[in-house]
Amino acid sequence: MRRFLPLGLLLIAVVVCLAASYGLRFSLMESDQWVGRCVESPEQWACELRAGLGWLIHMRLMAWAAVLLAVAAFVLPGAWGTWLAVPALLLALPAMVLYSASLAVFALVLALLRLVRAPRARTV
Repeated sequence: MRRFLPLGLLLIAVVVCLAASYGLRFSLMESDQWVGRCVESPEQWACELRAGLGWLIHMRLMAWAAVLLAVAAFVLPGAWGTWLAVPALLLALPAMVLYSASLAVFALVLALLRLVRAPRARTV
């Protein structure tokens, strides 16, 4: 049972990350009510969050960060690579949901490949 605990926690984190990303996309970014509110009073905190998130999406910063982490995770051996693959995966998922799918898919595949890689056998 102890072996499945990290996998279960990772699956829970992935589901929460996807749910939050889709919630953010459809309730804030694509909602018609926020477009109207942000035109009338752009100083609201939600409008500033929407504008900042739009800038992150436009510059593809989440996708590029996920790609850089996934490449580093794929290259680094041992536990360091495995631990770097988790944030790469958790950054690639919202990047895919939030309109940067072309780069984020590459990061997602690299991170998942690193997570399923069998550990190397030690030679003495």
